[in-house]
Amino acid sequence: MLERFKKKFIGDRRFYRQVLLMVVPMILQNMVTNFVSMIDNIMVGQIGTAEMSGVSIVNQFIFVFNITLFGAVSGAGIFGAQFFGKGDHEGQKYTFRFRLLICTLVVAVALVVYGLFDRQLIALFLSKDDEPQLIQQALDSGMSYMRIMLIGLIPFGIGQAYSSVLSECGYTKIPMIASMSAVGINLILDYCLIFGKFGFPEMAVRGAAVATVIAKYIESLVKIIWTHTHKDKNKYIDGLFKGFRIPPKLFGDIVRRGTPLLFNEFLWAAGMSIIAQFYSVRGIDAVAARNISSTITNLFGAIYVQLGVCISIIVGARLGANKLKEARDTNNKLIFFAVAASMAVAVCALPLAKFFPLLYKTEKSIHSLAGYMIVIQCVCMPLWSFTNACYFTLRSGGKTGLTFLFDFGFTWLLVIPLGFVLSYCTSLDIHILFAVLNLSEIVKVFIGFVMVRSDIWINNIVDKVSEQS
Repeated sequence: MLERFKKKFIGDRRFYRQVLLMVVPMILQNMVTNFVSMIDNIMVGQIGTAEMSGVSIVNQFIFVFNITLFGAVSGAGIFGAQFFGKGDHEGQKYTFRFRLLICTLVVAVALVVYGLFDRQLIALFLSKDDEPQLIQQALDSGMSYMRIMLIGLIPFGIGQAYSSVLSECGYTKIPMIASMSAVGINLILDYCLIFGKFGFPEMAVRGAAVATVIAKYIESLVKIIWTHTHKDKNKYIDGLFKGFRIPPKLFGDIVRRGTPLLFNEFLWAAGMSIIAQFYSVRGIDAVAARNISSTITNLFGAIYVQLGVCISIIVGARLGANKLKEARDTNNKLIFFAVAASMAVAVCALPLAKFFPLLYKTEKSIHSLAGYMIVIQCVCMPLWSFTNACYFTLRSGGKTGLTFLFDFGFTWLLVIPLGFVLSYCTSLDIHILFAVLNLSEIVKVFIGFVMVRSDIWINNIVDKVSEQS
């Protein structure tokens, strides 16, 4: 029994070496980015609860943009990973062109929506039961932060297209280096511009936004310059801008498979923001506490998130090479590894529940609530890891319609109606409300298990496209 379990779920040393060589740079890049966000968050938290809450609310909308952008490149990424597995550089070039186009479109839409409706969007997350002065401070801080952060959407959009294609080729160190080259400057500028140190003006939340935007431009430039100066390693880049032709059949297939992913990521991220709004009904203390707890859990959550991305790349490449049996076996081992890693990380993060909130200059009641939320999120981390791995498994085989139902369906048909009823129709304490909505992920675990076990995702989607292009 034990031997059978090991054969199915445990890889050999060579297997883990391959996985770690790919995923460690991705994890480090994500963790470094989240670490900088955490330090940024802590610095803003020294200004006051209202300012921290205003920035936290805006970051909900930036989160929606980031996730939507990720969804926008995901459809092309499915084909790109399988083209890479097949050794088809022309196919990769076409998918890269598509990513640049769709990222430009998403950035343009975000600039218009966030630029025109910033006040209305931020106000949705402010409870009328709080003091009017506190509400106005949070609103003013959020709007000041938002207006500057909009400038950073442009480099992030372009950079995401480059990160996507570099990762599918296994060059995960480059995005990591790009991220690390920006974080030092971000941290220094955060300190200087938020608090007015070393002769810089004291800009408070606006300083945090300026520092972040500068870092995004630096990170994007590093990725772009490396890609275009290493054409021997990035053969798809040759002739990239000589016309922008994409074979109609491939374009149509990417749109057909990618549209569910785009809408899924947008609606999932929007759903997470709506759930955050349910918590805000309980007052600005709940907004501040959730901001603190999410900061630390996002840092550790980078491990299982990037292991999911790794699944889509490694399994997708095997599917593209027609190694279908190997793809299934690899997927079993990767899912087990992702869940085991997240359990270990959750255990490491638990002790921080007591101490991390104390870094913020806010009320003791917020410290206590944030610590409780960290505990609940640590308990849920293995559940999130499994459902994240299931999502990327389905995506690797191009089953984007199923991923749409899996992610969007669960969030909008179960969690959001449940959250609405509990937050608006009851006086349920925030502690119970937060635990119920997070632990509802158990339902999604069972759905994901059935979908992955069915093997419906085992599918090569690029052979026919290549023949007809």
